[in-house]
Amino acid sequence: MSFDLVVWALATGATAANVRAAHESCRRGEHRAGPPDRRIVAFHAALTASYPERAANSPWAVTPLHVAVDHLEMNLTETCADEVLLTVERLAGMHGLLLLDLQDGSVYPPPATVGR
Repeated sequence: MSFDLVVWALATGATAANVRAAHESCRRGEHRAGPPDRRIVAFHAALTASYPERAANSPWAVTPLHVAVDHLEMNLTETCADEVLLTVERLAGMHGLLLLDLQDGSVYPPPATVGR
C-alpha cells in the first residue's frame, strides 16, 4: 500500500472542486497538452533534491514520480517520515500548487503566508 498525494498547478482562484474535476479528467485519460507548468517543474526539482527518486531510503513507493503538464503524483511508502509530508506541503505552498490527498479527497491550498 502507498499513501498518495497529487499537486496541481491550476489557475489562481481554483477551488477544491476544480482540483477534484481535474483529477477525474486525468483518471479518464484526458490530459492537458503543452509545455509543463513552471510550478510543477520547480516543485519536482526541489522535491527530488531533498528526496531523490532512486535513493536507497527513498520515501517513494513508485518511481519515477508521475510528472505531467499540470500535476505531479507522489506514491509514498506507508512508513515515510512525517518530515516528507511536511516538505511536500511546504514546497506546494512555495510554488503555488494545490495539494490533493487521494486517501480522502481533501484539497489543501497553499498556505497564505508562504511566498507573500
